[in-house]
Amino acid sequence: MTGTILLVEDDFALAMGTEYALQAEGYTVMHAGNIVNARKALECQPDLILLDVMLPDGTGFEFCKEVRAGGYQVPVIFLTAVGEEANIVQGLEIGADDYVTKPYRVKELLSRIAANIRRSQFSGKWNSSDVYYFGTHRFLIREFRLFYQDQLVECTPCELRLLRELIQNEGLVLTRSQLMERLYDTEENFIDDNTLSVYMRRLRSKLSEDAIFIETVRGVGYRFKKAGV
Repeated sequence: MTGTILLVEDDFALAMGTEYALQAEGYTVMHAGNIVNARKALECQPDLILLDVMLPDGTGFEFCKEVRAGGYQVPVIFLTAVGEEANIVQGLEIGADDYVTKPYRVKELLSRIAANIRRSQFSGKWNSSDVYYFGTHRFLIREFRLFYQDQLVECTPCELRLLRELIQNEGLVLTRSQLMERLYDTEENFIDDNTLSVYMRRLRSKLSEDAIFIETVRGVGYRFKKAGV
């Protein structure tokens, strides 16, 4: 797989090793050692961001918020030396798509990068003219955008993929296991149950009153109600 990756990491030795591994896989790498340079590199529209948590001029959390506030849909993977659940959840809550805990295995990192880039390149089964309406929202399937009336709802790629999967199976109950299998490559075994809960909570929050379309089937999973029913 090819693409451009923005690596935001202030540890020079780690950054050089990671950059070498990525380039060996065919990726183009832009390295930024701080947030200031990362902002400049972001203008080149990378296909994915590898983001360290602790940086000389701020935190990765702050930069991730800037990325999402700016409307960028690029996948973000946090590189964190802290494996505590609170930090992982914080990253996901503010818009990150995934995380890797240092020290990470190169094979694992490459696999996660490839999976996240692949997921962000939407190739739905609908035609380009298809639009799905529910409540006061409309989901442009091919364009992969969600609107509340005429206002664009800022969502991460993971949130939109989750919504798409639910809509594709409207009226059917999807177990949590099924959702994780369809949203993520099961052979990777990287995403835990807590991650799905975070994405579901974020999506429901952004749907506001139309969150009622996502029904929780206790002890089983979720179902998207058919619009108009």
